[in-house]
Amino acid sequence: MRDNLDLAASAQQLADAAPTGSIDRAAASSVAITLATTRDITHARQTLGGLSPVEVRQAALTLFDRLSAG
Repeated sequence: MRDNLDLAASAQQLADAAPTGSIDRAAASSVAITLATTRDITHARQTLGGLSPVEVRQAALTLFDRLSAG
C-alpha cells in the first residue's frame, strides 16, 4: 500500500494537469495538501470531510477514494 506522501504526489500531478480555476484543480490540490500534512489515510479522509464548498468536498472525496483504493 502506498503511503500518504506517495498519494499526495499523485494528487499534485492531477492538480497540475487540471485547468486553473476548475473544481478538479481545487479538489486535487486539497487532496494533495491534506495527504501531505496528515498522519494516515483515515486522518486524511476525516479532514477532507470538512472541506467547503460542497462541490470541492465531493470532488476531493471522490478523488481521494480513487487514489487510496489503487
